[in-house]
Amino acid sequence: MAFIDYYKILGVNKNATEKEIKNAYRKVARKHHPDLNPNNAEAEKLFKQANEANEVLSDPEKRKKYDKYGENWQHSEAYEQQERQQRQQRSYGGGQQDFGGGFDGGFGGGDFSDFFNSMFGGGPAGGGRQSQRYRGQDMNAKLQLDLRDIMESKKQTITVNGKNIRLTIPAGIENGQTIKIAGHGGPGANGAPAGDLYIEFSILEDPEFKRVGNDLYRTINLDLYTAVLGGEITADTLTGKVKLKVQPGTQNNTRVKLKGKGVPVYKKHDQFGDLYLTYNVLLPTHLTHKQRELFEELAKL
Repeated sequence: MAFIDYYKILGVNKNATEKEIKNAYRKVARKHHPDLNPNNAEAEKLFKQANEANEVLSDPEKRKKYDKYGENWQHSEAYEQQERQQRQQRSYGGGQQDFGGGFDGGFGGGDFSDFFNSMFGGGPAGGGRQSQRYRGQDMNAKLQLDLRDIMESKKQTITVNGKNIRLTIPAGIENGQTIKIAGHGGPGANGAPAGDLYIEFSILEDPEFKRVGNDLYRTINLDLYTAVLGGEITADTLTGKVKLKVQPGTQNNTRVKLKGKGVPVYKKHDQFGDLYLTYNVLLPTHLTHKQRELFEELAKL
């Protein structure tokens, strides 16, 4: 996968706190959300990159590797394994290739790319090898889910290239978001590590609920009499039914907020978005003669 500057994508510096990264991600994701930018390929691309950036920078371990290895951060495990092997070989007096005075992050004037080229398919960085070690190829897959499927974390088995892979899908995952399953890509050569599997999630649109970030929006019908006189109604949410009190004199297009009835916040236990309900006040039709007379009396008053 092509390297992108995750900090630049979110518009934060490398010293940004977890809270700053979280707020920046929400801002960027909302700005470029596909629902707000229909048929906009560039917005969709930036939305996916923001999800990828958040996936890495919100995870302390992944962020540490990203800060240390840059564009090669996904190969960090292979690099560290090679580092350990080199230390062992030097401790036993083996005449192995020297990457610039020990693996202290300097490479004696070289850089990471020299090392990774030698490991993953380029020419040797300073000497020949009898056999090259090639990291396995990364693989990509897509998984479709309904909006209702992401209201809680669940385990699911998918089949990729004839292999069954069991994974846990975190609640609140975004449309277009990609997660990595390490070591489930193509096999490596000559003892090199396997590639990774990247799964992109496609969240299908729901006929009743519209999702924007972690919030949900829905329009429900309200009869004229309840709108005028007030009362109690029952409304559906994605987690069950709730009872609502309608204030007398409620106007058409009035919006009410149901706190915590939205989508779970990704990887944040017990945190949820909100559900916004908009009332569509229905006018009565096919009035009886008596009903019409009553409305005429009201009009005179």
